[in-house]
Amino acid sequence: MLTLPNQLTLLRVLVIPLLVVLFYTDFPWRYLACAALFGLAGITDALDGYIARKYDMSTPFGAFLDPVADKLIVAVALALLIEENRSAVFTLPAVVIICREIVISALREWMAEIGSRAKVAVSQIGKIKTTLQIIAIVVLLAFQQGSPFYLHEVGLVCLYAAAVLTLWSMFVYLKAAWPSLSGKNPA
Repeated sequence: MLTLPNQLTLLRVLVIPLLVVLFYTDFPWRYLACAALFGLAGITDALDGYIARKYDMSTPFGAFLDPVADKLIVAVALALLIEENRSAVFTLPAVVIICREIVISALREWMAEIGSRAKVAVSQIGKIKTTLQIIAIVVLLAFQQGSPFYLHEVGLVCLYAAAVLTLWSMFVYLKAAWPSLSGKNPA
């Protein structure tokens, strides 16, 4: 069933090719348009979850697609920004964020298989990380190097802060799952 929250989630997935095409256009306003598009996707991320919980519209399809949509659009936006910035200083936090998402997705899938999914549920740290990550990406998409008021650098600082929270939340999840991973508490 395509509930409103599921439609909003699908919208995030459908925005991805538009974001890529827009990023590679020659329009002078392309960076601001990409930032606005990504920001809109970030708003739908918060909105779909809120609507699903408030109006009891959660579905198994939505529970599957929501984290997938989030990870896809973030990974694509970071890949675009890595290409645009072409520096180790920028690439390092972006790669940390992408790699953590892969590790935690695999961990959650494995924990679900053994019936311990709740041990690696989304934490408050993860929510703060996501918010900071969205802010960083919006700012970095909108303001390229050399932007006034050091806005690009502000975005980079936010990206590093998101990467630190990314690592922190990953360690929290791995610590919670460690008894199952180490075989000391298999379920």
